[in-house]
Amino acid sequence: MPAPILDLVEAAAHWPPRGALIGLDLGTKTIGIATSDPDRRLATGVETIVRKAFAADAARLLALAAERRAVGFVLGLPINMDGSEGPRAQSTRAFARNLARRTELPIALWDERLSTAAVERELIAGNASRAKRAAVIDQHAAAYILQGALDRLARLG
Repeated sequence: MPAPILDLVEAAAHWPPRGALIGLDLGTKTIGIATSDPDRRLATGVETIVRKAFAADAARLLALAAERRAVGFVLGLPINMDGSEGPRAQSTRAFARNLARRTELPIALWDERLSTAAVERELIAGNASRAKRAAVIDQHAAAYILQGALDRLARLG
């Protein structure tokens, strides 16, 4: 049975009280990956994978989820500033549907507006070189997305 694809609050009801989550920042060429601790307090960047065929990308994501004993995924949904969904959001939803066919782990979609821009500003403020920023921005964006979701879940109590 395919995994459910839900908004964050609905997905949280399908996750056990403890267990790591995997956060994803889907780009056209790369996927930034982050994970949380089992208590879901802190998100940490894990790696950036260069996108290949979907099957290979999904296999890597599922292997990471198994290694970290993850109980679910949080995908950044790139919503436009006016609240509408464009081609990138549609692409993310399609990725989520395809991933759901390969796992039973519930998938949450989380608004990622301005996440990459915020991370870029933080890296520049930290004097990271252009090359260093390019190497880590996707996994930092994934951690930023996941941390936002974790903070929202913490506010729910």
